[in-house]
Amino acid sequence: MNTPIKIDFVSDVSCPWCVIGLKSLETALQRLQGEVQTEIHFQPFELNPDMPPEGQEINGHLSQKYGSTPEQMQQTREAIRLRGAAVGFEFSQGKRDHIYNTFDAHRLLHWAELEGPAGSQHALKMALFSAYFTEGLSPASHEVLLQKVSEVGLDPVRAQAVLDSDAFAAEVRQAEHFYTSHGIQSVPAIILNDQHLISGGQPPEVFEQALRQLASQSAK
Repeated sequence: MNTPIKIDFVSDVSCPWCVIGLKSLETALQRLQGEVQTEIHFQPFELNPDMPPEGQEINGHLSQKYGSTPEQMQQTREAIRLRGAAVGFEFSQGKRDHIYNTFDAHRLLHWAELEGPAGSQHALKMALFSAYFTEGLSPASHEVLLQKVSEVGLDPVRAQAVLDSDAFAAEVRQAEHFYTSHGIQSVPAIILNDQHLISGGQPPEVFEQALRQLASQSAK
């Protein structure tokens, strides 16, 4: 039985645990082929909404925001690298030296879901994750954003028009407010059928179990 399940994936493109969560979810869905039919909607969340376009040096940012020591940062990076490798994603070491503003990236992700072919938003999300975490590129750069738009087969001319305007700004802010006002304060937050929340970059088994349980309940 192919049980339909709606998935809202609340995340930021500069969140490493969001990459791990998404890749784990994808692995779980591969294991459940033929059992569930999912519809994934990527919802916006900004870890640093007040970050200027030029960004901030990453070590200084983490020290200022979380009080992290250099040793703690290195331990966290290594843990993230290993978790990423386990689900097939490369976190490059030494290429990322800044944290950036991601609002325009979220506007393009909103546009991709509204105007692009099926799967466009998912493809762009992964392209933006790879741009930042694997290639070390800035998700605030319009040049980078347009490059990734083209790579996933979306219209760069239309994307440029979106970036040159305030298109979808209100919609992104409204969505962000919706999730924060409903208690989402950290990401990834994965919401199944508007009711069941899975928080954090969980391993594939957690998603597989939750989806199987939901499919089983729906079948009754």
